[in-house]
Amino acid sequence: MSAHDQLVLYLCEITRLLWKLLLPLLLLCVLLVAVLVLLVLAVRLWLQSSRNARRAREGRPTVAFFHPYCNAGGGGERVLWCAIRALQSRYADVNFVVYTGDLGVTGQQILEGARQRFNIVLPRPVRFVFLQHRVLVEPALFPHFTLLGQSVGSIFLGWEALTELVPDLYIDSMGYAFTLPLFRYLGGCSVGSYVHYPTISTDMLSVVRERNPRFNNPDFISNSLFLSAFKLVYYCLFAVLYGMAGSCSDVIMVNSSWTLDHILSLWRSPNRTSVVYPPCDVSAFLDIPLEEDGDRRCHSIVSVGQFRPEKDHRLQIGAFKKVLDRRERSGVREGLKLVLIGGCRNQEDEDRVLMLRGLCQELGVADRVEFKLNVSFEELKRQMSEATIGLHTMWNEHFGIGVVECMAAGKVILAHKSGGPKLDIVRPFDGGQTGFLAEEEDSYAEAIEKILALPPDSRLQIRRNARQSVARFSDQEFEACFLAAMEPLMGTLER
Repeated sequence: MSAHDQLVLYLCEITRLLWKLLLPLLLLCVLLVAVLVLLVLAVRLWLQSSRNARRAREGRPTVAFFHPYCNAGGGGERVLWCAIRALQSRYADVNFVVYTGDLGVTGQQILEGARQRFNIVLPRPVRFVFLQHRVLVEPALFPHFTLLGQSVGSIFLGWEALTELVPDLYIDSMGYAFTLPLFRYLGGCSVGSYVHYPTISTDMLSVVRERNPRFNNPDFISNSLFLSAFKLVYYCLFAVLYGMAGSCSDVIMVNSSWTLDHILSLWRSPNRTSVVYPPCDVSAFLDIPLEEDGDRRCHSIVSVGQFRPEKDHRLQIGAFKKVLDRRERSGVREGLKLVLIGGCRNQEDEDRVLMLRGLCQELGVADRVEFKLNVSFEELKRQMSEATIGLHTMWNEHFGIGVVECMAAGKVILAHKSGGPKLDIVRPFDGGQTGFLAEEEDSYAEAIEKILALPPDSRLQIRRNARQSVARFSDQEFEACFLAAMEPLMGTLER
């Protein structure tokens, strides 16, 4: 027998063996799928029985918000408390719960923090479910494949929340989209989401595709063709999973036109998606007087935002240094200082503040830069009232509550030329200018110099335009739009 005939015979024997194994393998797959389906149904029945028992005890439905960092003090937390306040005022016969991972404080301390930071007092108490494993969504736990790691971690954290309390209506108010199918299909809940910022966006894909270095695309990746291609494939696959998870939401609210464009392209649910601008306490800043500031001996530049890497405080400090150098060369004696106001969520944020302080020392501007951490609302207003310029530097900021607050306080805003500030906030009002936009250190420095060089009456007119333009971002506007978006979901609750 020739070698060719032996090869053909060998291949035939392999084919017969595989054919004999095919049916058992198919039966095994069917069996495993059946076991998985039965397991899911059993878990769902168990969770629903838990919810029914709770309903029997309490006699009313429960709406739960998933917000593991509800005590962080940022713009997302302001949305949370305003949303709960609006729902409590409208629906008196509904209980409200917040899933949080803030273990070092009590529920009363969290509510007191909301009052101090945001001037928000709820009509009645809420119940807090304290989650023990928030570390699973900490970025520090996943130095590589951070998006995937945090998303998988959020599923486990969501499971902890679901087993602690099964609500009738679940709202993800912090952007953990992978918890939505968990509560919908296992918990049997109606689900809604308020999206501040897509976990992944087409802009992020463009940054990797074009090999541009950013805080989330370090030089060693952008400089490598292979690593950039690998990361692009990873991002594309993650975007598909993210879209599938997000599409489970019955009602989708987004905070800006920029976020809307990205969520529509990823979640593909236009009929369930609407823009609900976040609440900005515009009225609280209206008592700051609008006066000409030409007689000031020292102008203050104030920045309001959490100390997260994407806020790009390094850009603020670098631009401020360039302004000081140019003014020194020009012989300008007028004083100038930079005030950085923000909250620290965790040790990583506190370490970032230390790094920024070190940068100020290195650049020789430490005596001109002040750090104000976790300040009260009264202190925030005081700093606002003393400032001339409001500064914002985050690339593709989803909205920019700090930008709106600075404009409401009558400051000349200088924001990043992207995202929400560009598309929704720093827009002409009745044909008049409301602020300035910039992109990198040089353009920021030039804009600051331009603002300071304006005649006081010209600055005053820009400030007036800015204050009048932000009325559309008030608490009242948010509550009306939020309640309208939530009405279909609230109507499904059995009372």
